[in-house]
Amino acid sequence: MNLERNTQNLPRRDELLAVLETLTGALTGKGRTIRLCVTALLAGGNILLEDIPGLGKTTLALALSRVLGLTFGRIQCTSDLLPADITGLSIFNRDDNRFTFIRGPLFNNLLLVDEINRAMPKSQSALLEAMEERKVTVEGITYDLPSPFLVVATQNPVEQVGTHPLPESQLDRFLICTGIGYPPEEMEKKIIRHGSIRGELEQLSPVISLDALREAQQAVRERVFLSEKVTEYLFRIVAATRSHPLISCGLSTRAGINLAEAARANAYLEGREYVIPEDVKELATPVGAHRLIVGADQDGLDKEQLLRSILREIPVPLV
Repeated sequence: MNLERNTQNLPRRDELLAVLETLTGALTGKGRTIRLCVTALLAGGNILLEDIPGLGKTTLALALSRVLGLTFGRIQCTSDLLPADITGLSIFNRDDNRFTFIRGPLFNNLLLVDEINRAMPKSQSALLEAMEERKVTVEGITYDLPSPFLVVATQNPVEQVGTHPLPESQLDRFLICTGIGYPPEEMEKKIIRHGSIRGELEQLSPVISLDALREAQQAVRERVFLSEKVTEYLFRIVAATRSHPLISCGLSTRAGINLAEAARANAYLEGREYVIPEDVKELATPVGAHRLIVGADQDGLDKEQLLRSILREIPVPLV
């Protein structure tokens, strides 16, 4: 990918490229996942990291918070996790003779929801309003969440003991779903020899301010153009999933909106003020595959491979 520095018309792009360079230097071999995380943040979405335990999902979230200068909250999901453990709760203050709301870990810029599918569905659903509207309602009072706000959730494969599949409504709230993969051979040997690299992350410092990050998000929304021709290509992808014989429920309108937002963020990182079909094609699988619902007799079907096959059948327009 071309990451040449040219930010004349795209404010703060240099600083976002510095974020990518710093993170890829600290977490060797995680470049694609890091870029997808930054894409989700720029597009105002959330990211779901699905992989087996012990591959550095938590380490990645910690590194993101440090390099981006974000406040960090963490929820370790267990079967006895309660919604109040996420949002916070009111405690009676005898001195003031009134209830005081104690904010939970949800009230941070970056919220790591570790092993989200080990929580019961009721606790999982406590995140829905926050992930979609950047607000949370507790005991009839609505609170705004900090800006920017990013949920980085990790999920173990559903075959593992003690996991609860995420409902479709919650999966649809994740802009991007991706794996993290094993580190490169030499890096893995180094980690095995010297132990976790999490201690090295203590040396990371912010390379972008919150105001600059908000300005970059605004630039993605307002300065990156999506043409009618590219919109038509995007819609054809969405529509094709709805008529595919192996798919019982295709991509929703929200998925189409999210794909457009992610494509804009990708174009911004590439230094363009306009989206091209390749932006859409590149992001279609991480944005769309986890949202597909296949037929009951297709259990175990690889959704990513299925969506890639659909993409191959749709001609890429010339722009």
